[in-house]
Amino acid sequence: MSSDAEIAVLHNEAESRFEATVDGHLAECEYLLQQGTIVFTHTFVPPELRGRGIAEKLARTALEYARQQRLAVVPACSYLAAYVRRHPEYASLLA
Repeated sequence: MSSDAEIAVLHNEAESRFEATVDGHLAECEYLLQQGTIVFTHTFVPPELRGRGIAEKLARTALEYARQQRLAVVPACSYLAAYVRRHPEYASLLA
């Protein structure tokens, strides 16, 4: 079993997603890029991995990427929308 501190989130540009493979399971945050905007469409963490903060780590990594790239954020995914509401430091990224 992986330690949560060891969970690495990778940006898989070819698949348009941020992902983490933990204990053989893939967790992901998918997006679409559209003219200076990043639309987060879906976040999924397998049931076996839930409750370990993996979705939060995916969201934070994805939003920091958007900030670094100066992309406006559209949180079409309910998890990302809720995450931004709970973390107002990302509100300025919203399109």
